Amino acid sequence: MRQFLTSMTFAFGLTGLAAPSLAATQYPLTITNCGQQVTFEKAPAKIVSIGQGMTEILFSLGLADKIAGTAVWVGPVLPQYAEANSKIKRLADNDPSFESVVGAEPDLVAAEFEWHVGAQGSVGTREQFSGLGINTYVAPADCVAKVNADGGDGVRKELFTMDLIYQEIAELSEIFDIKDRGDALIADLKKREADAVASISGASAKNLPVVFWFSSKEVNGDAFIAGKNGAPAYILKTLGAANVVTTEEEWPLVGWETIAQANPAVIVIATMDRRRYAADDPKVKLGFLENDPVTRELDAVKNKRFVMMDAQSMNPTIRTIDGIEILAKGIKSSGLAQ
Repeated sequence: MRQFLTSMTFAFGLTGLAAPSLAATQYPLTITNCGQQVTFEKAPAKIVSIGQGMTEILFSLGLADKIAGTAVWVGPVLPQYAEANSKIKRLADNDPSFESVVGAEPDLVAAEFEWHVGAQGSVGTREQFSGLGINTYVAPADCVAKVNADGGDGVRKELFTMDLIYQEIAELSEIFDIKDRGDALIADLKKREADAVASISGASAKNLPVVFWFSSKEVNGDAFIAGKNGAPAYILKTLGAANVVTTEEEWPLVGWETIAQANPAVIVIATMDRRRYAADDPKVKLGFLENDPVTRELDAVKNKRFVMMDAQSMNPTIRTIDGIEILAKGIKSSGLAQ
C-alpha cells in the first residue's frame, strides 16, 4: 500500500485521511480475476452490481454515479448510502435475469459470488457477457482458495481473511483509476479492524463454542450453519471463540441433533429483510429454538444467549468488521468473556 504524503478530506463518508496517489492507472489495464484475464481499455462508465456486498464497496469508493443497476439484496443498504441507493434501479431483490442485466447496457458486471456470474452462473457465465463486449469482475473472496463447482455456496479451503476484501478494493480502485480513494478506504477499514480487536483485549472468548445460523429451507429442518473457513470463522478466530462446525463447506446444512452434541454457548442469528427461505425471519428462528424439543435444551437457548447479527456481516464483505464488533459486545454482555 502506498505511503500517504499529504492529507486531504474525502467526501465519501470515510473517517480516514489520505493523499492523492501519484500513480494513475495505465490503460489498457489487464488483471487476473478469479482465474481469468480481464482487460480494461478505460475506466468503466456503467456498472451492474450483483450482490449487496459488492454494491456497498462500490458505494464506499464513491462510484454510485456509475451504477446502472443492482441486484441480490438481503437487507437495507448501509445508512450513509441510502439516498444514493434510492436513485439506482434495482433489477431484482434476488437473482436478476441475464436479459435485465444486459438491458442496463453496462460495460462492467461486478458480482459478489461466482454462483451468480461464473462457470455455472445463475445469472450468466463470464463468456456470455464477454461475448457481448461486457467485462466481468468477481470478488476475490469468493474464488481465492475456494471451489464453487457445485454452483452453490462452495467449499472454502483456507480461512477467509479481510485481506481478500482489501484486495478487492485495491483492484476496483485501479480499474476505475481512483487509487487514492481505495488507499483511504483500506486504511479506514484496517483501523476499524484493529480497534475491534483491541476492544476485546483481555476479554477473549477462550474457545467458547459458538454457532452462526444463517437460515433454513424448512424451519424445523437442517440449518445453514457457518463452516470452518468463512467470514464467521474469521470473526471467531479473531475473538478466540470456537466454531461448532468443522466442515469446509461455506454454509453446510447441519441437523440440530448434530449441533446439540456440541451444545453451543452462544447462537448468532442472522437478521435480514430477505424472505426466500422459511427461517429468514429472525423471529421465526427464535420461536423454533425456544420451542423445539431438541434446541430448547441447548445451553445457549436456556440462557437466552442470542446475538442478532446482520446477515451481511456473516458474508465476506466490508461488514465483517461489524460482525467482530457485534459478537464481542454480545459475548461481553452475556458475562462469558474471560
